[in-house]
Amino acid sequence: MSLLREIEDAEKGLIDAGSGGGVIKQRIARPGKGKSKVFRTVILFRERDRAIFVHGFAKSDIANISDDELAASKMLAAALLNYDDASIARASETGVLLEVVADE
Repeated sequence: MSLLREIEDAEKGLIDAGSGGGVIKQRIARPGKGKSKVFRTVILFRERDRAIFVHGFAKSDIANISDDELAASKMLAAALLNYDDASIARASETGVLLEVVADE
């Protein structure tokens, strides 16, 4: 799965763009297209702890997120990356967050 592969890359230090404040941007290849035709994602990321995908878009639609969107992402990162396991579980149970898991 592409989302999980991008997190594996980020864990190895292969980050397309680090924006500070727990926000990274990763490119995700479109199926069968490689990374030349990509989706861009905004991920709240704390190494070896947590990754939360918050936004995805086609590069052909917009070149990048705005400064205001980046600032909002950093505020969201400050909150969500500090959630404890019980808070993450509650957010998942209520559908606020959806967990992405690998097929075994």
